[in-house]
Amino acid sequence: MNNAILMSSGADNIDFMIHGIFSYEIFGHTVWITTSHVCILIVLLLMLGLAIAANRTMKHAKEIPEGFQNVLEIMVEKLDAMVYGTMGKVAAPKFVNYISTIFVFILMSNISGLFGLRPPTADYGTTLALGLITFALIHITQFKNLPPKQIWKDMCSPLPPWLPIWFPINLISEIAVPISLSLRMFANVLSGTVMMALVYGLLGKIAIIWPAALHVYFDLFSGAIQTYVFCMLTMTYISQNYETE
Repeated sequence: MNNAILMSSGADNIDFMIHGIFSYEIFGHTVWITTSHVCILIVLLLMLGLAIAANRTMKHAKEIPEGFQNVLEIMVEKLDAMVYGTMGKVAAPKFVNYISTIFVFILMSNISGLFGLRPPTADYGTTLALGLITFALIHITQFKNLPPKQIWKDMCSPLPPWLPIWFPINLISEIAVPISLSLRMFANVLSGTVMMALVYGLLGKIAIIWPAALHVYFDLFSGAIQTYVFCMLTMTYISQNYETE
């Protein structure tokens, strides 16, 4: 596999940059397939494998769960509890599948550095796409559940709707949502990726065992925190567009 994809392939090959693997022409423009695309594909294939294994396990589910079935049920229960506890009984059933999917995808992407991959979430193109999807869901939900008068009132808040002085500021704050969501996760994951690349690059062959402690922090702890923060903010923004819970 390309050394730009695997970040731990040797002291002389440590690289945290995004590289093009191959390109093709489409409508007169050159489109590159990069290491980020390959890493995303690997994560998606792992998710697909997990989904197939889960489906087969649950088809032969036992009344008293054990092994992999027990792990699956715990995962589903915890994700359901997180979504229902944040979004309430009205909104949660509509978004629990989406939130659970992006939670698993982001978490697996963030911890992929443990296996030598460059985390897909260390590419701003990945996190921005996730932020834009959340942004679209926020406003689709808003227009479906709130009357136009309420939307206008919220955009003019805290002043009355007939005095829209705060409208430009509130509009900027709405536009900033996908940017802040994407930049927060991108910057945290990229900083961990750069730090680990520097550690392996500077220490070379002696960086064998003790960097595991850094992986625990940058990949597991920080990756899990960023996953939770992104999903919690997504649920909070969406659930604000429901008048009743």
